[in-house]
Amino acid sequence: MTQSVASKVATIAGGCFWCLEAIFREVDGVEQVISGYTGGSTINPTYQEVCTGSTGHAEALQITFNPDKVSYQEILKIFFSIHDPTTLNQQGEDVGTQYRSAIFYHNEQQKVTAAKLIAELNKAGLWKKSIVTQIAPVDKFYNAEAYHREYFSRHPEQAYCRAVILPKVTQFRKQWAKRLK
Repeated sequence: MTQSVASKVATIAGGCFWCLEAIFREVDGVEQVISGYTGGSTINPTYQEVCTGSTGHAEALQITFNPDKVSYQEILKIFFSIHDPTTLNQQGEDVGTQYRSAIFYHNEQQKVTAAKLIAELNKAGLWKKSIVTQIAPVDKFYNAEAYHREYFSRHPEQAYCRAVILPKVTQFRKQWAKRLK
């Protein structure tokens, strides 16, 4: 049975897309990572518009992956380990609906997998609060402007990269060493 294109694409949001992108680029089996915007109503939004919180869009990633190397469930497990899924519309100092934790599913199987994993993680009690990650169907995904792409690898000296992204990437590399490219 041939995999459909949708079953090889994951769309997630969990705060600043620079942080998520830097991590998922290192996952074995991930073929492409695109930063962008989804979940809102504004057509072809700009970064400046999304930052206002008025578009309804979240900063998100669209991840193309090889399911023979990494499963959708494993993509989600990594996702939950690299951000705080218990804070509503916030990741660290980034506050607003554009920084919400969300899984935008492409098919019913992804929806079920996400809901099951959230229930398992809540039951395991890994966090003091319950997971508030939104599960919603993916609609239109808009690519972010070119200057956002591969931001961490192109600007490692930038203060935000050193203070926020690098510690997350370092922790990911320790925790998921077996999953690195």
